[in-house]
Amino acid sequence: MKPCLIIGSTVCDVIINLPAIPLSAQDTNIYSQTLQIGGCAYNVVSILHHLSLPYTFLSPVGTGVYGEFVERELNKTGITTMIRTDQENGCCYCLVEDSGERTFLSYHGAEYTFQKAWTDTLNLSAYGYIYACGIEMEDKDASLIVDCLASCKGQVVFAPGPRYAHISKEIMNRIYALKPILHMNEAELFGLSEKTELNEALQKLYTYTQNIVIVTLGGKGSASYDGYNFVYVPSKKVDVVDTIGAGDAHAGAVIAGLCVHADIKDILLFANDIAGAVVTKKGAGLEPSSAIKIYHQYF
Repeated sequence: MKPCLIIGSTVCDVIINLPAIPLSAQDTNIYSQTLQIGGCAYNVVSILHHLSLPYTFLSPVGTGVYGEFVERELNKTGITTMIRTDQENGCCYCLVEDSGERTFLSYHGAEYTFQKAWTDTLNLSAYGYIYACGIEMEDKDASLIVDCLASCKGQVVFAPGPRYAHISKEIMNRIYALKPILHMNEAELFGLSEKTELNEALQKLYTYTQNIVIVTLGGKGSASYDGYNFVYVPSKKVDVVDTIGAGDAHAGAVIAGLCVHADIKDILLFANDIAGAVVTKKGAGLEPSSAIKIYHQYF
């Protein structure tokens, strides 16, 4: 099995639980505040790590209070990244309402940078799947990340993310030209496709990439389109605590399923269950035993 290359951020999530996001000039008391390790790329790679699938993690760790937190938490999990910088790490404030819905306020630091030198010692042709997400693509080093993706021989998996509108058209067109597998939620699908019907939206994005398009549908499950077939897979009903990291975990599970050459329906069933397990607990993390148990139900 070829290893995966996971590119992107590891951050300190400052999780703030509150009844509802206040209006401007309102005062609100929060229920609790906790710190957890997170970040899109970290949430993806943690699924591969729990399942003992091979990977290289390109995620810069900076300095300061949040950089120290990230390094300490990475050491606890055993997930390694070879990149250290002298720039301060940022963080992500995760506002979680009673409904379980989350709103992110991101302060970008070292974790959203990229340097070509980080890949100089890597054999980029050795990776089977290469993951990147949109949140890095709106920053100044986006072109360097796309250069890296273009130098890889494996299959790119790209998650545009909720801030897709902040990515330049040039960068998006370069990514589409790599024929990535796209992974996104329903709102992102409709926004990127400029369509309002699910099948039409999937078909429209397929014309951009000529590759599988995968969409998560919240409590309704997920769907995919490969140019020929639509696949719809429902999810199991769960009690939602918060939705932090659920989409990232779903993407990580999809990559894990692709690595073992599973059928797309089984991949989506597995990914739905992984995401479902994530939303039943606070924060983005998932216990290794839970991920392994779900994995062995399908593969």
